[in-house]
Amino acid sequence: MQPDNSQPSPSDVTSPVDFGEDIGPDMSTTAGRSEIRKATAASAMGNLTEWFDYGVYAVALTYITVHFFPTEGGTLMALATFALSFLVRPLGGLVWGPLGDKLGRKHILALTILMMSAATFLIGVLPTFDQVGVLAPILLVFLRMVQGFSTGGEYGGAATFMAEYAPDKRRGFFGSFLEFGTLGGFALGTGVMLGFQLALSDDAMMSWGWRVPFMLALPMGLIGLYMRNKLEDTPVFQELEERGEVQEKSSLRELIRSYWRPMLVMGGLVVALNIVNYTLLSYMPTYLEQQLGLDSKASLVVILVGEVAMMAVIPFTGSLSDRVGRKPLWYASLVGLFVLALPMFWLMGKSFPLAILGFAVLGLLYIPQLATITATFPAMFPSHVRFAGFAITYNVATAIFGGTAAIVNQAVIEKTDFLLFPAVYMMLACIIGFIATRHMPETAGASLRGTAVPDAHETGILVDSVEQH
Repeated sequence: MQPDNSQPSPSDVTSPVDFGEDIGPDMSTTAGRSEIRKATAASAMGNLTEWFDYGVYAVALTYITVHFFPTEGGTLMALATFALSFLVRPLGGLVWGPLGDKLGRKHILALTILMMSAATFLIGVLPTFDQVGVLAPILLVFLRMVQGFSTGGEYGGAATFMAEYAPDKRRGFFGSFLEFGTLGGFALGTGVMLGFQLALSDDAMMSWGWRVPFMLALPMGLIGLYMRNKLEDTPVFQELEERGEVQEKSSLRELIRSYWRPMLVMGGLVVALNIVNYTLLSYMPTYLEQQLGLDSKASLVVILVGEVAMMAVIPFTGSLSDRVGRKPLWYASLVGLFVLALPMFWLMGKSFPLAILGFAVLGLLYIPQLATITATFPAMFPSHVRFAGFAITYNVATAIFGGTAAIVNQAVIEKTDFLLFPAVYMMLACIIGFIATRHMPETAGASLRGTAVPDAHETGILVDSVEQH
């Protein structure tokens, strides 16, 4: 799908043009290093704000249930509301993705972070079911859908923005900080909620304390907006504009027809990534409390310790992927999770210290996937359709398999009393991810410039490990 709307030939899709030297910030200068640090921080801050909400919602599920779904099956309805926001994400991807390829990454990211942070803030001031009846859960569902719609552009846009700013040979390292922001948002949401639980009485926490973490999202979003507005659009997109190759008009049909292969491969990778992600980071507080009997404070400590451990190793893992490639890390993660998921979930049911150990082991095994998202997924598409290809593919797969992970786990456990089902679900996802990884092109070090799909063969590195596609 070229800017002149002609059908690309196979050679157009798979053979990148040699553009010569890198563009963008010069890492050998102080100004260049400062610019890339600002771009990294601006991308990560939006991601942190986005996932702060998901982290807060996950650990506030008990309060959400009491105030918005005070009936039998309330927990499942609260989890369904969590999942419902994901159903809107593909719509967000369909809208924001093509706009990001046409108008630029920066403008879309400014809109999405505002929508996302405002919606999260408003959840913190909603009236409860006791105050306005059924209107309360309706408003909650509406705001979750606004969040899902904005997230459909935020994540794909932030990943594309960061990938296109980073130097080709250090894209794994700098891109990993976007996921540092992801875990930072989860950890911050968990930590803030835990802090309020420790500082307030149970009655105060149930009455008003649960609201404050949601309200903190607005100032966080404004800070992220300020940081993003201080930057120019990505060097890759600016070059695309100068060359007259910006995608002025696109359609989902043409995108699928021209790039169905990377969309299918990426979809398989996202199945593995997000079933593991949302089982570990979103469903785990509910699992530890309701299924294993830990109190809410102890379960938050387990999650927080695991998330901090994961954050500590993310940059090192991203940097390692620049040296050995993305595929070896994905293989190691998928195989490790498949082998150890059942033993670690069994371990978590034995005691509080073993719950920390089991969660930390699974979290660290997951890191090779998480740390390389930004370096891997945007590089599977050429620059003129990168935002749309990433956003649509990622959000469709996430809507089906990510947002539903918590409710699927909860529903199966309630139906069967099989407490190890989340481990089995993760194992099945890893099988799908392993198959997709076999077909994933290696893009470590490849240039993201131009209208051809990046290919690590052109970089002269990792030649022996790359499969020709």
